[in-house]
Amino acid sequence: MSVERVHRMSYAVDAAAPAGALYTLVADTTPWPLFLPDTVHTERLDFDGSVERYSHWAGVDGEARRSLWRRALDAGRRRVDFREERPAGPVTRAVGSWRVEELAPGWSRLVLEQAVTVQEGPGAERVLAAAGARGRAAADGLRVVAERWRGLDGLLLSFEESVRFQGPAEPLHAFLYDVGSWAGRVAHVARAEVDEVRPGVQRVRLVHQSGDGAPYPVREVRVCFPAAGRIVFKRPRPHPLLAAHAGEWSVEPDPGGVNVVCRHDVLLDEGAVERVLGPGASLGRARRHVREVLGRESRAVLGPAQEYAGEPVRALRSV
Repeated sequence: MSVERVHRMSYAVDAAAPAGALYTLVADTTPWPLFLPDTVHTERLDFDGSVERYSHWAGVDGEARRSLWRRALDAGRRRVDFREERPAGPVTRAVGSWRVEELAPGWSRLVLEQAVTVQEGPGAERVLAAAGARGRAAADGLRVVAERWRGLDGLLLSFEESVRFQGPAEPLHAFLYDVGSWAGRVAHVARAEVDEVRPGVQRVRLVHQSGDGAPYPVREVRVCFPAAGRIVFKRPRPHPLLAAHAGEWSVEPDPGGVNVVCRHDVLLDEGAVERVLGPGASLGRARRHVREVLGRESRAVLGPAQEYAGEPVRALRSV
């Protein structure tokens, strides 16, 4: 007969940031792939203004796993209660809360409470240790971002590259999915290796060639949604100017053809700007540089995708 036990964990961090700014980061999971190192993708499923359900893909070294969560948000109390809907064994129940307390003007405390029920046996201690480590890493990650609240808007950058085709969507999605075939077909990709750690989850290792011909490695974790024509990705080791980089490829059919879109979401590393671009380089210059480099790489993929699909490019635009 298996024995279930409830294990309670608590963790708190103080942040040099207003309580409202810190709560906003807790309440909105959409940018968590840029803020939390182990988060690959989040996707809101339902939201009525106070209760939400969302999917969360997280893991280390490409072992991205999906979990489903329900959260109740209370902005007045700066509190978010959560529970996992279908936890994986040996966990039978996982609940908890985030709470933000104002300590003084410009100072706040983030408190994470967790209660994890597990079936005792082999693997239980490892699962509990991992849950505690994830919670501490999430709290620390949100604190670091919150303390940059004054300039955060200038560090965040999102943009898209897109190309329009006439023809079916399937071959376009197939080309994007088969990233292992890009070497020799995509101009800047010198080498490509892919491990599909489970259906739809890819661990990708690429070697890119920079503008001066120098090679540099790129690693990606990708979660693929073939039925929806989408591939989301995160680069755990992003471009030297970036603190984080995530995005999405999408193939969007419409009555007049197909749009293939690559979206990039990045968080700039302000401390790296002068180191990478030279003394006196501004944050504005860094934003333009990143936009140019990543945009050029995206367009370099869209061209071979068009050739693979065998259809002419009708329009190319940047947004």
